Amino acid sequence: MSTAEKGVVAAGHPLTAQAGAEVLRGGGNAVDAAVAAMLASFAAEPLLTGLGAGGYMMVAGGGQEPALLDFFVEAPARAQDGTAAELDAVDVSFGDAMQVFYIGPASCGVYGTPAGVCEAAARWGTIDLAELAAPAAKLAREGVLLNAGQAYIVEILADLLQSTPECAQLWAPHGRVLREGELLRNPELGDALERLGRDGAKPFYSGDIAEAVCTWLAGRGGSIGPEQLGAYRAIEREPLRMRYRDRDVLTNPPPSAGGTLLAYSLALLDEQAAPPSLEAVILAMEAAQSERTPAFVQGLGEEGFLERFLSSRLGATTHISVLDSQGSACSVTCTNGEGSGVVVPGTGIHLNNVMGEEDLSPLGFHSHPAGRRMPSMMAPSVVMRDGDVELVLGSAGSNRIRSALLQTIVGVVDRDLRAPAAVDAPRVHFEGGIVYHEPGVEPLGSSMKQREVVRFHEPNLFFGGVQAVQRCGDELVGAGDPRRGGVAVAA
Repeated sequence: MSTAEKGVVAAGHPLTAQAGAEVLRGGGNAVDAAVAAMLASFAAEPLLTGLGAGGYMMVAGGGQEPALLDFFVEAPARAQDGTAAELDAVDVSFGDAMQVFYIGPASCGVYGTPAGVCEAAARWGTIDLAELAAPAAKLAREGVLLNAGQAYIVEILADLLQSTPECAQLWAPHGRVLREGELLRNPELGDALERLGRDGAKPFYSGDIAEAVCTWLAGRGGSIGPEQLGAYRAIEREPLRMRYRDRDVLTNPPPSAGGTLLAYSLALLDEQAAPPSLEAVILAMEAAQSERTPAFVQGLGEEGFLERFLSSRLGATTHISVLDSQGSACSVTCTNGEGSGVVVPGTGIHLNNVMGEEDLSPLGFHSHPAGRRMPSMMAPSVVMRDGDVELVLGSAGSNRIRSALLQTIVGVVDRDLRAPAAVDAPRVHFEGGIVYHEPGVEPLGSSMKQREVVRFHEPNLFFGGVQAVQRCGDELVGAGDPRRGGVAVAA
């Protein structure tokens, strides 16, 4: 927990949050701080994000019109001549639950973070991008000591991190994966970050870095080609806006899926008395999950889908939240998936495995047309009260993102909790007919008895990683999710 009057940054790693806070202290705004934190996270949290990743940024408050910047991963054009590689499967254990992830060259989608960083800085920033990138480049070159949270992620992803010689050179230089307290260095990433600050996004999409990525993948059955990289653009979208109790919630619109399902769950709870019971929250999760049909997935890209969807029914990721002293908010979520295991020599870039994310391909792998933005669960969000930003939040955690955000918003709005308590509170998640829950949740009601229940023995990153900043009167309060080593730093 951290409090401040000037500004607060909440993020998944101390170095990430500190980078953003330093910018606030130096007079930068919320977007400047978020961009600096993003760049630092590429060095400090490289299994969750990076230059080969994608994401979304929500900007609101401070008298500016709310906007959602979409720089998520696009589906590549997969070769049909038999030369395309197949996905490689790896099992990942969360202790009390297992999940299969798919990696390799076939899992790599067209990345968006270089474009997103540059577009955000150009639209809303006040500090030169080279200045924001310099500390991140230094971190990558000098190295970052693995903390307990990052070391745990390395441990559970050990097979992935040793799946290629290039990845193993970074993560297992001594014949085993790095452990807590050991140094991760990526000088080539440092050079790439410096290049981004100096030259912008162009080298990553139509220059020598883009050429290196395409050439490396082409020789291994990957599908990203120069035409698709050259055509990639960050896109500004109008946020999804909905009323919940006496607040306005701004979140990620289609073609992302997560914000739509979060809004649907909140709307269902808004019809009931506050605060909702645990059973009611689970039933709202269940209702949202049941709507994720083939028609829903296919419709996300259609004009007017959001209005049709809501009106007909209602009558491996990282997040940064920033709220500055002027009331401006920036909420940005990025993901590399878990990483594909494909590290492109000479670039320092570990490419995403978004095309191998089963959660994002419910109709089957490689079912999305080329150029389609993948239907992410990420939902950077802002809660407004009487026209001012009250809460800035977002989460990592794949399908658990929407349930983590739902419970945090309910905690703040309905249970009158401060952000740290709302983030720390034990969580539940419903998926596939199973109720997963952490210790400490209230007893499940009788209507839950017919469902399979998986009880975790302790809080776990399986349940997401919410990073939040809240305005409480004249005070700014930040909360980093302990499930993912999150911290909040006051400016």
